[in-house]
Amino acid sequence: MKKRLLILFLLLTQQTLSTVVLARLLPANLPVDDPTEAPTPRISYVLSMPQPQTHYFEVEMRLQNAAAATNARKNGYIDLKMPVWTPGSYLIREYAKNVEGFAATSGGQAVRSDKIRKNAWRIYSNADDITVRYRVYAYELSVRTSFLDDSHGYLNGASIFLYHDALKDKPLTVQVNPYKDWKKVATGMKAVANAPFTYEAPNFDILVDSPIEIGNHTTFTFTASNVPHTVAMYSNGPLDYKADKLAADYKRVCETAATVVGEHPCSDYTFIVHHTNQGGGGLEHLNSTTLQTNLSAYASERSYKGFLTLVAHEYFHLWNVKRIRPIALGPFDYETENYTHMLWLSEGCTSFYEDYILRRAGFHTPEDYLKVVAGDINGIENQPGNMVQSVAESSWDAWIKYYRPNENSANSTVSYYSKGAVMGTLLNLAILSGSNGERSMDDLMRFLYNEYYKKQKRGFTDEEFRRAAEQIAGTSLTSFFEKGINGTGPIDYAPYFEPVGMKLVNSGPTSTDGFLGASISAAGVRQVVTAVRRGAAAEQGGLNVGDIVISLDGNRLTDELTKSLVGKKPGDTIQLSIIRGGQPRELSIKLMPNPMLAYRIEALPNQTEKQKKLYNKWLYIK
Repeated sequence: MKKRLLILFLLLTQQTLSTVVLARLLPANLPVDDPTEAPTPRISYVLSMPQPQTHYFEVEMRLQNAAAATNARKNGYIDLKMPVWTPGSYLIREYAKNVEGFAATSGGQAVRSDKIRKNAWRIYSNADDITVRYRVYAYELSVRTSFLDDSHGYLNGASIFLYHDALKDKPLTVQVNPYKDWKKVATGMKAVANAPFTYEAPNFDILVDSPIEIGNHTTFTFTASNVPHTVAMYSNGPLDYKADKLAADYKRVCETAATVVGEHPCSDYTFIVHHTNQGGGGLEHLNSTTLQTNLSAYASERSYKGFLTLVAHEYFHLWNVKRIRPIALGPFDYETENYTHMLWLSEGCTSFYEDYILRRAGFHTPEDYLKVVAGDINGIENQPGNMVQSVAESSWDAWIKYYRPNENSANSTVSYYSKGAVMGTLLNLAILSGSNGERSMDDLMRFLYNEYYKKQKRGFTDEEFRRAAEQIAGTSLTSFFEKGINGTGPIDYAPYFEPVGMKLVNSGPTSTDGFLGASISAAGVRQVVTAVRRGAAAEQGGLNVGDIVISLDGNRLTDELTKSLVGKKPGDTIQLSIIRGGQPRELSIKLMPNPMLAYRIEALPNQTEKQKKLYNKWLYIK
């Protein structure tokens, strides 16, 4: 017994001494793994683009010490997945369709792998160290996809990088190998010291939330709210702008946006801006955004202000959506839809704030802002779908309706962006009046930020949001939620505008001409019906989408049909010769009064001092 104890003591002493020697040999800043714990899994990606003109990114993914964490030792295999959508863009996009050449190796030897689902691959190995290589075709330049050509590369992580469920919360690195002629990389991820173009993320969510721009883009920097900001500008054509003015205006927008919540949560922020002629848009991220705008964005006051509106919208998302969020919007399931009734708040109220921020920053005059609000109201009150779909339903159905519009969408849906902007305006007014000017929508945003993001570290439910809104307003918001959010049809605007001494005025039809109610795509003499308004003369008279209009009242059309109808009166009957399905047809259609109404906001007569004071507070007039 004593002899066995002595041997055990000697063995333990030798093991302790070995550990001390090992610790002295290792650099002081590297931790010594606890021999009783499994080694930490490590994930690294290498992104290359040796032939950018082919539009293929080449990806290498290495998994180290992953067998235990992924149950590969038990199962004998490991499954990797590609997301099917990206947060902020609510559509199943099937990113895996662009993946080619999937292959796995371990210890330098090929390992068998199979594709087991549309977006998942199985690697038959229980090794601790596995390397996967694949290629991704990237030739769709939008803020939600990835793109590569001989001028630059851009990627959203969800469309490029594979993941494993058990490793989503593990730290990772991405090494970018730019094409040989490219010198710059822009991303919101943190750079790894002494490792060129290598970045780290604490988990897969941050990788997905950090788009990457690669090329020779123009960059400039500015500081707003004591936070360094970088702007990376790619253009496929010449740009005419003044760098100092642009930087100063970015700063104004960003610092004004930060006053809403009163705290900036980022240590740095990156704008990636694509200048093309392919339309516009933006996508928000935790500490960055991608903006897509026109080459002429800075050419006129109108286009420039429109661009600043986009800047304000996407920048404000760093609070609203990325931190102030419905409970459904994170953590994310990347394989299926993530439903919420509150995109009207996340996107629509951000649309409300985009112009409200520009007003507060001095880019909009009070009169400009009132025209914006009236324009928002015009948009929803003149859309037939506003009578069919609530804005809460619009939010829920984004996955199948908003991102997949068809020729009947205007008749059956309402946008959670446009109606959400209107409801944001009304909620702001309701809080202002309900609190006698003591509080505003800003206070609601601050409460949600502090209570749910910072304190409870989660999103909020629909009911929690409603309670918070009523608490801040100091009054019931039953009509706002039941009619405006969950209901359909016209809204009674008077109770919202009257406390600030204003009223919404119906100016009547936008035209006294007879109304057909059809949209026409005219290419030369070929005029094709692209949409028919619900209940309008065109629908009543049997005109269909896809019909080719040949003549009006026996006269072959040489101009656009809608222009040829100018001067016709409600009640007039017109004769249209059309081609449908290759066969000629004749339609007799009785024109109707124009249902499109014009609204404006104007002051009430004999405003009280209380109304004037609240109006000035609403529009930040000193």
